[in-house]
Amino acid sequence: MKRASLITLSLIGSLSAAQSVWAVDYLLPAPGSRLIGQNQTYVVPGDGKNLEAIAQRFDTGILLLLEANNTVDPLLPTPGSELTIPSQMLLPDAPREGIVINLAELRLYYYPPGKNIVQVFPIGIGQQGRETPVMTTRIIQKIPNPTWTPTANIRARSLAQGIKLPAVIPAGPNNPLGRFALRLEQGGGEYLIHGTNARNSVGLRASSGCMRMRAADIQTLFSQASWGTRVQIVNEPIKFSVEPDGRRYVEVHQPLSQNDWEDPQTVPIAVTASFGRFADDAGSDGQGISSAITRRAGYPVQVNATMTPSMPATGIQSVRATPAPVTQAVGTLVTANSLVVQQQ
Repeated sequence: MKRASLITLSLIGSLSAAQSVWAVDYLLPAPGSRLIGQNQTYVVPGDGKNLEAIAQRFDTGILLLLEANNTVDPLLPTPGSELTIPSQMLLPDAPREGIVINLAELRLYYYPPGKNIVQVFPIGIGQQGRETPVMTTRIIQKIPNPTWTPTANIRARSLAQGIKLPAVIPAGPNNPLGRFALRLEQGGGEYLIHGTNARNSVGLRASSGCMRMRAADIQTLFSQASWGTRVQIVNEPIKFSVEPDGRRYVEVHQPLSQNDWEDPQTVPIAVTASFGRFADDAGSDGQGISSAITRRAGYPVQVNATMTPSMPATGIQSVRATPAPVTQAVGTLVTANSLVVQQQ
């Protein structure tokens, strides 16, 4: 699933209808808590729209929807079927400052200064062989109406596919950078957070290393993030939390594939020592954690060894269809069927 190609992108995009999107704001949780949001249930209407259209409706990514609904047809979900919208999540293990990007979940978190909220956006990231790197950096330039100068490597790859790119693509509706771009310091300014003219690539691994956002999302982020804003990019396929009320959660995403033959649903996941301690703690349900690792649903699962009335399971809100608006891995390895199997 984390190997989605431009061929998949084209198939999905050919069936999509135009939809408007918006920032999803969440109140920051109490100190010591990382849990935000609430999953939703969406009943698929008989409108012939595909999963990408639903992803855009809820401003999420298609891979996130496929993780949460692993038996659904991405091209034509069955009318009347119920989809889980993964709008509950754990905040990444990073300072709540500026921009935090978790590559494994293809999400960007923005913490507006002076506000008690976090804004969450789906993003597109680098393809295999052109991965977006893990790094801590900052915004060094804000570029409205950017032009695009393809690198020599990008031009060569495109030419090999029979596409001859011009030296410079001017600003406008056909510009691959969209209407707004934020340049990052690390990498000599090579990496950008930007819009895109291929809106269905958001939520997929489709770029040459930059991070793509839908038009309304990058406009929202661009209007708030300032020069010098801290940007931290992590790769956390497993997030976990012990909440202040004692509830324990684990959120598992399919790891980013490193080659074409890896199955991200079963490939071992490298984890940190802190997660090993969390899993081994007497308060954690080892079988529940193993099941979460096997399923890799992309949303938080409660894994308390013992449930009490003071630890209610998180509910799921029901949403009926209505007309849509126009780390570097360290520690141990985890497999789909076992917890700790090998030291790195």
